[in-house]
Amino acid sequence: MSLMIRRATPADADACVPLIYSSGPAAFERVFASGQLSAQDFLRPAFCSGLGQFGCQQHWVIEENGQILATGTAYSGRDTLAYGLRSARQIIASYGLGAALGVLGRGLAMERLIPPPPRNTWYLAHLGVATQARGQGLGQQLIEHLEQQGRAAGFERAALDVAVSNPRAQALYERLGYRLEKERRSTIAGVADHRYLAKVL
Repeated sequence: MSLMIRRATPADADACVPLIYSSGPAAFERVFASGQLSAQDFLRPAFCSGLGQFGCQQHWVIEENGQILATGTAYSGRDTLAYGLRSARQIIASYGLGAALGVLGRGLAMERLIPPPPRNTWYLAHLGVATQARGQGLGQQLIEHLEQQGRAAGFERAALDVAVSNPRAQALYERLGYRLEKERRSTIAGVADHRYLAKVL
């Protein structure tokens, strides 16, 4: 395949938002589904804004002949405060203040299962590959690209979380050198236990 890896843009929302959602649908639904809004209804304007951890400016895509086949992002604990404030603003704008309090509360509960990364760790997230493109090495290419971004930024350690219900993804991460460091038990209905894996960059 002739592939290109590039930064995402707002025009990529139709392809990227479902892929981001696919990286953790149960968690996204638990936090962001509220009233008439689905998780993807929230993710779309957040992605198009370009800002925060869900913004297109933080995401990379793998594209072939104009078709987006994979997306993902990476950041560190140094971004936690700025991302948290941005997400809070996006949540209030999408849900209104009353419903936003419930979304923010569920988000904080989810952070006990999937906490923000340590300050000096390069954290990979929102990794999604289109169904028809799986098994072709795109996940590995995306991860290696994100890792290179971390090395260029001076990070010596990378990490990610994976649901225990996704053994295929965990097997890929382990082939790429990630090793289990923690397993966190979920107390959230419908959301699986999660494993924290890390590697030296």
